[in-house]
Amino acid sequence: MLSSATRTLLRRSAAAQAPARTLSTWAQVEMGPPDAILGITEAFKRDTDPRKMNLGVGAYRTDEGKPYVLGAVRKAEELLLAKGLDKEYLPITGLAKFTTAASELAYGADSPALERLAITQTISGTGALRIGGAFLQRFHKTQQTVYLPTPSWGNHAAVFRDCGLKVASYRYYDPATRGLNLGAMLEDIRALPCGSIVLLHACAHNPTGVDPTPAQWQEIQRVVEEREHVAFFDMAYQGFASGNADRDAAALRSFVASGKAPVVLSQSFAKNMGLYGERVGTFSIVGADAGESDRLLSQVKILVRPLYSNPPLNGARIAAEVLTNNQLRTEWLGEVKQMADRIIGMRTALRSRLEELGSAQSWNHITDQIGMFCYTGLKPEQVDRLAKEFHIYLTRDGRVSVAGITSSNVNYLAESIHNVTKD
Repeated sequence: MLSSATRTLLRRSAAAQAPARTLSTWAQVEMGPPDAILGITEAFKRDTDPRKMNLGVGAYRTDEGKPYVLGAVRKAEELLLAKGLDKEYLPITGLAKFTTAASELAYGADSPALERLAITQTISGTGALRIGGAFLQRFHKTQQTVYLPTPSWGNHAAVFRDCGLKVASYRYYDPATRGLNLGAMLEDIRALPCGSIVLLHACAHNPTGVDPTPAQWQEIQRVVEEREHVAFFDMAYQGFASGNADRDAAALRSFVASGKAPVVLSQSFAKNMGLYGERVGTFSIVGADAGESDRLLSQVKILVRPLYSNPPLNGARIAAEVLTNNQLRTEWLGEVKQMADRIIGMRTALRSRLEELGSAQSWNHITDQIGMFCYTGLKPEQVDRLAKEFHIYLTRDGRVSVAGITSSNVNYLAESIHNVTKD
């Protein structure tokens, strides 16, 4: 019997004598660029300084800096486990109990649009965007370009391009004021070809945290309607922005109630229910009548079937249980408000400490903005200094995930920002 060492030598010898492959089938495949957020997380993990902060990841954290599973979600899981449910396939459009409850949350329980809505469960918000993009690419033939705000969520352009749509932009954020450039936004949307697809963040704009006021939303709606554009709402933070789910859906509901512009919606429960890894969302289209919505849904099914056949079961059951159980729903809405209030509190604390330090800059935008993210206005070289000198990690556009700030590190963050901005 050959020893282990002898077998190893024989294998190496055989490999050395084997003819080398001159051509690989995949030789032309280039190395893809690394994901920016993943790179930040990896750098954070390598850092051994106890003061280190990861402000790049878009996930809620407690004031102790820990992941948070909502109490209502835990209770829903316990109730579902006790029922001993099966694990059978869902229909193509998902769990009806969930999509019905999700549509009522988004559009309002008394909305007439619910009777003419084509809705499907999706693989969270990204999956909803992908289904929506595929639908528009196939059926909105007059205009095949999606117009995104500048800036927008980093994945928006990739999702729509991979659907075969073109991607362009309209002005949104004003670096000078660190707020909304409404005049430029309206000018650009008015100049688009009639019937264009306009992507609108329903609330808690990512990455800037800059949302239009109710009055500004009315101006935006008027221009979209005048130009007969398709309003594609992306709503990933309902309830999480202001702490009030109805308030956060006000712009969407106003467009739908008016009925003068086509409306489609991507909806996610990752942030507001903490179901990040469960991948729970919906895509919906507001039809002209029930007959039209039936036709629309039939085509959505045809799109979904070859993509993933049908959506996951567990997360939809959890969300449905939370949304339809009155006790759990009340608890959940309270928890969402607590999460929103904690983030609002961290914004106030960060701004206050920066002002106490005597910063010559205005930091009003920290509290003027809303939602999980704050567009600080920090320059790339200042972000680099925060990482190198102060062990604070964020994206180079200066976007901070406010959820990563806690009462124990907010002063250190403020002092570090002050140090890189005072020169």
